[in-house]
Amino acid sequence: MSDPGSQAKPAVAVQFPLGLITACLALVIVLILPLPADLPIVGQRMLAILVFAVTVWVTEAVSYEASAIMITSLMAILLGTAPTLQNPALTYGSSAGITMALSGFSNPALALVVGALFIAAAMTHTGLDRRIALVTLAKVGGSTRRVLLGAMVVIVLLSLVVPSATARSACVVPIMMGVIAAFGVAKRSNIAAGIMIIVAQGTSIWNVGIQTAAAQNLLTVGFMDKMLGQRVSWIDWFIAGAPWAIVMSVVLIIIVLKILPPETDQVPGGKAAILASLAELGPMTGAQKRLAVVSGLLLLAWATEGKLHAFDTTSTTYAGLVLLLLPRFGVMTWKDVQARIPWGTVIVFGVGISLGTALLTTQAGQWLGAQVVGHTGLDKIGTLGVFAVLSGFLILIHLGFASATALTSALLPILMAVLHNLPGDFSRLGMTMLLGFVVSFGFILPINAPQNMVCLGTETFNPKQFARVGVVITLIGYALLLVFASTYWAWLGWM
Repeated sequence: MSDPGSQAKPAVAVQFPLGLITACLALVIVLILPLPADLPIVGQRMLAILVFAVTVWVTEAVSYEASAIMITSLMAILLGTAPTLQNPALTYGSSAGITMALSGFSNPALALVVGALFIAAAMTHTGLDRRIALVTLAKVGGSTRRVLLGAMVVIVLLSLVVPSATARSACVVPIMMGVIAAFGVAKRSNIAAGIMIIVAQGTSIWNVGIQTAAAQNLLTVGFMDKMLGQRVSWIDWFIAGAPWAIVMSVVLIIIVLKILPPETDQVPGGKAAILASLAELGPMTGAQKRLAVVSGLLLLAWATEGKLHAFDTTSTTYAGLVLLLLPRFGVMTWKDVQARIPWGTVIVFGVGISLGTALLTTQAGQWLGAQVVGHTGLDKIGTLGVFAVLSGFLILIHLGFASATALTSALLPILMAVLHNLPGDFSRLGMTMLLGFVVSFGFILPINAPQNMVCLGTETFNPKQFARVGVVITLIGYALLLVFASTYWAWLGWM
């Protein structure tokens, strides 16, 4: 019997996320729509799964990791019970359905992402990333402009050796907060806001310039491998993207100084504070020296792929990981690194590759691409016009996404199918790479990139200040894309 003195606790209503309800309704609506004559049943079901995925990602109804499990289950059930393309009298079966849902986990791009996360973990474990940042800042001087320039230089250097945008920003933010404290200004000052906005948006800019700097780049490379049978090497990506990133880095500093003019031109004690932080680190440790050597060798191997050797980026990265995990010589153990790896990112990445691959395997992507070309007139506006329209579309649609990886998973395979259906002699591989550049345009809203949110968490700027800078950077960056596409990238043969 219950205690008569006890009080009944009020029931807590559990509210089902509206975004998830919307996603389920969208899934059902696409499934019950009349089937076009040229779209197979399995393709229609794949489009329904795509609509579900995009809705869940845009509304953030559930975490990305949870959405990945949902998408996997939907692919296993809906594709597994669909008639096969070869013989409509037979169904794929749940085994084939789950195989399609998990196919991304056997892609070399996923292995490269895991390797990149290991290297990022090694950097934070040994503190080499912090040392690189402090040494760079110590050399730039004490004026406001030099500190802003120094923040950008730090981002560039870490982009070369830390293959994770979130890890780079997480390393730089506390260091720059120390610099802001040395200014003796409020956290909400223009100086503090300018520094943090440069860290966030500079990271996005250099995601364009360096192939291994961001997960969405590696996903783009994975789709190239799977769908085009070829890919762009690290050095070719760098030659194409780095000049654009250099120009945009200068533009970013100028825009920040214009929109957020600093309260003072000098940083009294700023350089001394940086030197004090550097002194606290002590001399370079043996682990840091070994990691620096391995990182240098990896950078050399990535840059010379296809020129001095035939090993791809994934293979050389894993060779470097072997050195980093070796007893005595290595810099970390599995126990050190496992807690630093965001395994949820790995799951989302693998399912993202599976989603994009299945769009083409089921002919859903090709059908959608043909519809886009047939109903938009893209086939009549020339290569530069196509790039202008598709890149503009990506920039606008990115406003609804909190993850460039999710955006790449959902849309890049479809855009590649659009390119495949377009007439004319142009580089579909090059255009895919250039559209991969545009995926990193997360400049306007803090929610559009993890590094933006890391910097927003410092409370040094508000979303309105971020957007004021971001809108200008987006417009200039888009215009510069078109200038490069009509000149430099066309000369390189990527258009």
